[in-house]
Amino acid sequence: MTAAEDRPGTVRVLLADDQALLRATFRLLIEANPDLEVVGEAADGAEAVALARAHQPSVVLMDIRMPRVDGLAATAAICADPTLAATRVLVLTTFETEEYVAGALRAGASGFLGKDVSADGLLDGIRTVAAGEALLSPTATRALISRFLGTAEPDPPAGSVARLAVLTAREREVLVLAAEGRSNAEIAERLVVSPLTVRTHVQRAMTKLHARDRTQLVVIAYQTGLVRR
Repeated sequence: MTAAEDRPGTVRVLLADDQALLRATFRLLIEANPDLEVVGEAADGAEAVALARAHQPSVVLMDIRMPRVDGLAATAAICADPTLAATRVLVLTTFETEEYVAGALRAGASGFLGKDVSADGLLDGIRTVAAGEALLSPTATRALISRFLGTAEPDPPAGSVARLAVLTAREREVLVLAAEGRSNAEIAERLVVSPLTVRTHVQRAMTKLHARDRTQLVVIAYQTGLVRR
């Protein structure tokens, strides 16, 4: 049992990046916080998948460009593994790799951060994703999802309408607003309901659509054509 597993409520983080210096920097930053713990370091995607299965981390901080197996393939493998259903992937990237980020979101990633993120931004991002929320509110993320997820499939695949039929009218309304990058508080103000009510609708939609988290719920909204650019 690791030190992290000895401390209930600790967010367990796996670092996946081929740059040892960057991993060491992230480790120092993360472990300076009592609610966060680094449980392993991977230098490539294959090692990231193996260590994720071994340590069952709360969050995998995943670089995209790595040797052997890249972060995109590793993200898909982790998110497709039923034994890692509680593990979230937070992708680290730069704005020059937007297509890869969109692919990572489709593969199951819960969000992304630029490598120029501030220390507080990184820590907040890890905690946000660990809590099952999505990093979808920043303008850059909103534009990214609109550009790639909203245009990659102009014609919704067969069965999309039937898939959304399980949602109530209000759940669809909440899903559309969430896909626009609005927070629960913003959605609540728009619909004149409480943030708790919005959260309940989001959770019910996630359950009905078998979404891992809020990010995947938004991806579904674009893929099914419920929301378009």
